[in-house]
Formats: sequence, C-alpha cells, structure tokens
Amino acid sequence: MKQLSFAVIGAGNGGQAISGHLALKGYKVNLFNRTYQKLLPIIEKGGIELEGEVEGFGKLNVITDDMEKAIRDVDIILVVVPASAHYKIAEEMLPYLKDGQIIVLNPGRTGGALELYNVIRKRGDLDVVIAETDTFIYACRSSMGKSKIYKIKEVVSVAAIPKDRTQMVVEALNTAFSQFIPAQNVLETSFNNFGAVFHPTPTLLNAARIETTKGNFEYYREGISPSVAKILEKIDNERMMVAKTLGVNAISAKRWLKESYNTEGENLYEAIQNTKAYVGLLAPQTLDCRYIFEDVPMSLVPMSSIGKEIGIKTPTIDAVIHLASVMHGKDYWKIGRTAEKLGIQGMTVEEIIELVEGKRKEVTTA
Repeated sequence: MKQLSFAVIGAGNGGQAISGHLALKGYKVNLFNRTYQKLLPIIEKGGIELEGEVEGFGKLNVITDDMEKAIRDVDIILVVVPASAHYKIAEEMLPYLKDGQIIVLNPGRTGGALELYNVIRKRGDLDVVIAETDTFIYACRSSMGKSKIYKIKEVVSVAAIPKDRTQMVVEALNTAFSQFIPAQNVLETSFNNFGAVFHPTPTLLNAARIETTKGNFEYYREGISPSVAKILEKIDNERMMVAKTLGVNAISAKRWLKESYNTEGENLYEAIQNTKAYVGLLAPQTLDCRYIFEDVPMSLVPMSSIGKEIGIKTPTIDAVIHLASVMHGKDYWKIGRTAEKLGIQGMTVEEIIELVEGKRKEVTTA
C-alpha cells in the first residue's frame, strides 16, 4: 500500500501543528495559506519546529498560497481553518479537486460537512469524499513556523457524508493517527461540537478581563469559574436535547473531557480545572477572535436553527448568540449556518437523517 499524501489548508495554530507532525512522521505534506506573508517564516525554515508532546522538525513538501499547487494529486485534504471560511475554501478548491480525494474538516463545527457537500455538488461529475471531525486532535499554539502541542487528544470522532464512506476515511486517517474513530454520522460530529460549549460563553463573560489584560490569564482554569460553568452546563444540555431528537449519540462535555483527556470531576467546573492540557493556555488577546466569529455563527446558530426546525427550544444558546451579535455589531443569525443554508429547511427529523445517511438525494442550496 502506497503512503498517503496530505494537503493541509490553513497555517494557523492547528494547521502548523498537524502539517509539522505529519511531516515529522514521514508523510509528504503540502501547506496552504491564503495570506502569503504568514507563510514566509515557514518557507524560511522549510517546515515546522515542534515542541511539547511532539518534538522535532517536520520538513514540508510544498508551502504555498496557490490552491491548485497545494491540493494537486494529494490523497487527503485536511481543512484546518475557522469554520467561517469553510464555504470560501470549498469554492476555491472546487475547480482543482480530483476523483478519489478525501476532504476532512478539522473540525466541521456544526453543519460543516453538509455545507461543503452543497458546494461540491456543483460539480456533478466529481466523486470526492467529504468528512468532518468533532474536534481538533491537538490542544496547541503555533506561530511563525513553531508549534507547541500541549496535548494530543486520545479520541477524535470522524464521519463522512454519506455515512457509508466513514470507515474508509477512518482507515485512511488511521495510517497516520490512531486516535480517529468512526462516528454514527455527520450529525453526531456536528452536535458533539464542544467548541460551542467552551468557547463563546467564557469569552463573552470575560470580555472586560480580555480587553484590560489582552488575554493575560488562563482561559479555561481562570476564565471558567463555578458560575460560568453552570451556564456552560445549560448550553451543553440544550445542545444534547437537539441532538437526541435527531437520534444522535451526543455525549456531555464532562464525559468528553474524560474521553479526550482522561479528566475526572464531580461537575463540569471540576473537570475543567482538573484538565492538565488546559494548564498554560491563555485567553484570546482580543474579542475579535474565532471563539466568537467562528463558534457563534458556525456552531451555536446552526444548533439553534436546527432546533427550531424540529421543535426544540434553545434559550441559553439564543442569549449567547444575541450578546455576541450586540458586542460585535454583526447579525450572527444572518451570517451563520442556518437550516436554510445547510439545505435542510422544512425537512422532518427523518428526512434530515436520510440525507446524512445517503438515502435522500435532493439537497438544495441557499
């Protein structure tokens, strides 16, 4: 069996980490980033310097801002950009994709694979596999060709659309990472989206502290107090209610911490405080960060919108979306992944499940 080759789309925290780690493992890796300036330190080094749980230097094959060059003839395309960029990245890739390629959103947030599916269908002749993970494999921070991997998660779920392609994707990813396991379908990966729980609310409730200290505090261990954790638990419960109605095997945030980081705690607050991977992870330096502009429209909005379609109320999630919209002066309800944009508006629960399982062919684009 030939060794698989990879393209990593996005040279942020996650993109630098995973491209460097794959290269260190001996894989041929191309790294793409839209902004060429951000690639210059990486080009100068020829790859990524890794520290933390993984140490060494990963020499990259191609480092480019040319999408065609980045994805040409590679087997697996790992998209590691904010979910708010998924749609544009999909359109940029579309002319250059080849049959048999696998595209994996790392992670998809909520509805990412469905959104990509709607874009890729514009080329009816194309047979590519679209998949998404429920979370990113690392807790990491990266800058200028240096990446610190604080922790490699023990389990990462992945699903493809349609679901009968999932096992093939898992087996391909397992050649490099044993952590990937199959999920039930892309509804499971979309709703077991813990960024939706852990990112927007603590950021909003620590707004003054972020603005006055430029994020100079430990985001999880200091930014999530017992009171903040209670709100996170409520958001978590609303998320799971929507998921349960869709027949999804959703797990709680507390259980996810146990499975990903082997963390224990009597409640969510204690579990977060006991998570060693969160030690030293600082808050965003500004409120103009992906914890808001990505996780609100691409995680919370679809959870709320899909909830409305199937008759599940999400008042706490709705409150967070409203506060974020006011704070940023943007209508995240309009910007976000609504049921209409995901091609599922007006569908019943059964019809949505049929779509993600490949039993329903018609998908409409907004």
